[in-house]
This record gives sequence, C-alpha cells and structure tokens, in this order.
Amino acid sequence: MTDMDFSSYLSPFTWRYGSSEMRYIFSENHKYELWRKIWVALAEVQSEFHLVSKEELLDLKKNEKNIHIDRILEFEKDTKHDVMAAIREFAEKARIGGGKIHLGATSMDIVDNADAIRINEGLEVIEKKLINVLKLFSNLIRKYSSLACLGYTHLQPAEPTTVGYRLSFYAQDVWYALDQIKFAQITIKAKGMRGAVGTSASYQKLLKNKKIDVFEFEKKVMNLLGLESVLIANQVYPRQFDFITMNALVSTSSSLAKFAGDLRLLQSPSIGEWSEPFSKNQVGSSAMPFKKNPINSENICSLARYIASLPTVAIENNTHSYLERTLDDSANKRIIIAEVFLATDQILMTAEKILSGLIINKKRIAYNLNLYGSFAATEAILMAAVKKGVDRQKMHEILRGISMYAWKKVQEGKLNPMEQLLLHDKRVRSLLSKDEIEEALEVENYIGDAPKRAILLVQRLRKLFYENK
Repeated sequence: MTDMDFSSYLSPFTWRYGSSEMRYIFSENHKYELWRKIWVALAEVQSEFHLVSKEELLDLKKNEKNIHIDRILEFEKDTKHDVMAAIREFAEKARIGGGKIHLGATSMDIVDNADAIRINEGLEVIEKKLINVLKLFSNLIRKYSSLACLGYTHLQPAEPTTVGYRLSFYAQDVWYALDQIKFAQITIKAKGMRGAVGTSASYQKLLKNKKIDVFEFEKKVMNLLGLESVLIANQVYPRQFDFITMNALVSTSSSLAKFAGDLRLLQSPSIGEWSEPFSKNQVGSSAMPFKKNPINSENICSLARYIASLPTVAIENNTHSYLERTLDDSANKRIIIAEVFLATDQILMTAEKILSGLIINKKRIAYNLNLYGSFAATEAILMAAVKKGVDRQKMHEILRGISMYAWKKVQEGKLNPMEQLLLHDKRVRSLLSKDEIEEALEVENYIGDAPKRAILLVQRLRKLFYENK
C-alpha cells in the first residue's frame, strides 16, 4: 500500500475488498495488455494474407509488452479517446509496424473482446472459490448431520432440525449459484471482429480477392484469443451478457448473505448457538471492550446488498443502447463490472474464513432444545391422538391452550412447564399413556430424515468436486 496516493480518492476496492488476483484482472495494466494482445492477433492473421508484412508483425510482437500507461493518458488528454491514445502509444514504440495497428477494426472490436476475456477470467476465479466454499460446507454438514438443534420459523422456536441439515440449505443455494456461474460461462461470448456496426464491412473490403471470407478470418483471430464470437453483434457484444453475469454474481452473493444473516441471528446472545471466529487481538468495539460483533458476516451482508443493486444498471445499459450503439453504458460499465467481481470475490474470501473457523456451541444448542423443545412435542401428540380417532381441530385447540400457558411462564423467566402440563392434563392423558407422551417429548429424535438428506447432499457434492478436479 506504500505506493498509493492517499491525498486523492481511493476506492475501497483498490485495497480493502477483493483479492490481488481479481484486482489484477480488472487493472489498467491487464486491460492494456489485452488490447495489445488483440491488436497483435489481428495483425498476425492479417499477415497471412499480406495485409501486414512479416517485419511489421515482428515489430508489433517485439513491442507488445512495452506499455507505458502514463504516456497513453498524455495522448488521451489530446485525443479525448482512450483507444486512439493507446494506438498512438503502441505505434510510438513499434515504429515499423505501428502504421498497421487496428487495421479494419473499430474501438469495440478491441475493448469488448478484452472485456469478454476479463469477464471469463473473473468467472473462473469465482467458480474456484465457490467450489472451495462448498467443500467447507460439505465438511461441516458431514460432521453435524445428526446434531439436533431447535428450528426457528418467524424467528420463533419451532420443531427441531439438525445443524447439518440447516447448513445443507445454504450449501444447496451456493450450488445453485455455481450452476448460474457455469451458465454465464457457456452463454457469454465475445463480440468478434465485426467493425463499426457489426457488419464486418471493413474486413470484407480488406479481404477482397484474398481467398478467405470474413467468417473464417474472424474465427482465426478469435482462436488466437481463445474466444468464441456471438453470431449477431452491432458495434458491441449484446449488453444482456453483462446482465447475465451480474445475476450469476448476485445469486452467489445472496446465497452467502443468507448464510451470514442467519449466522448473525444465531450468534446473538439470546440464541448463542453459532458464532464466527474471533481472533485473540480482535477488537469488537472502541467503546465497549466486551463486544464480539459478527463483523465478517455483516461485511458479507453489506457487500451483497451493493451487488444486488448493480443488475439494474446492467439491464438499463442493455435497454438504452440505442440502435447500433450509444455511450449510455460506457462510463458506468467501467465501474460496475470490476466492482461486482471484486465485491463477490471479497464475499467468497470472507465466507471461507468464517466456515474454516465456524464455532458450534453444543451446550447452548442443548440448552435451547431443552428450554423450547417440548413445544415441538405437540405435533407428535396431535398426530398420535388423531390416529386414535380424536377430532384433529379439537385436539389442536387443547394443545394450543396448554402451550400458551407454558409460553407465558417461560416469558416470565420460569422453567418451561410444558412437559408437566402435558403429563397431568386429564384430556391428554385420557388419550395417551405416560410412555407415549414421554416418547413424544424426546424431541431430539423428532428430526425426520434430516440427517439422511444432509449426507445425501454431501455425496452429491463429492461427485461435483471430482468432476471439477
């Protein structure tokens, strides 16, 4: 960080959020490296058809990595055009081949193809980190698949579930998000080499009498770049691609924000069952030394909220790119594409940190289950009574009345009397024996097939990990 200018605005994404790997992908250095790569690839294919000489091509290749961004920015002050500024700077270095740079191309033949490469690179990073997160979830699910805990609906105690089954819900969401990332990867394509309005007219003119059509010419250039071009383009690739990318990243961030939000609730002292790791020297509050705030989970939720706002900009860019192209998207696209990737990248790194050190408080889980679990016995008692011929609605009302009285006592700070109320209620005892009631009160066994389903998810994830080796 010592090379930063702290007297000028710095984006938090410059240093605080995102990995160095993701920052490099969306750096100015990498952008200009890709522009140069595209210009050289174009010239290399053009040299096959004697539009660029061998000497000119060798000169371009020799100077491909010789980039001075400060000089580009000097030219841009004069040209008011970033691509022309970069062409001039390249031509200044490559004095032999510089006159052939950008032959037949329009700016977006360079910019959009470079952006397609960067988006693909970014998606690869996200995909790898998503798989790592799923592996961490998988380990926790296997470990806690059968550990009974209280379930909560409407933020109120409900029937029991298991820690592993609850974790499975988040893991399944993340898996769906990974599917959307993969969908984006196979759907999104580059613009290709199409010229000013996408008709390839300039390239067709250059290739006249060259025994190759523009389709094959474009394919040769794209092969050198490792890209597949879209069938139909205007001056740019379809801006819907940016929206598809954004949505995949929103799905990723939302899935992990759901996990982080629930973790914040479970870490609250009133529940206290889970908590994120808290390092030895970590400070929770400048004013309250006792605080252990879930700052990592809050960070995920905060960034996810920002990410969720960005697809609106992307779809507006798609809608308002009038006719063959306008600059409605240009300024904001420089911001939103990089930031959506960096924010999602940060969320994944933070999720890895949380999952690697997630604390499961078994004693508190048992305490809560003991305090509230007897309420869950009412459903088992209800079903047992109906099997013996009792009217369901009447029995429901009896159990509701008993439960409300027990709730009142719990809220007064007293022990939950539900078990004794059920055992001594004449209406209930006339239908069920003491053993049947006590069996229903063993709520840690009332978890259905949650452990089986949790382990089944782990097995399916293992197959996914094997396929992605």
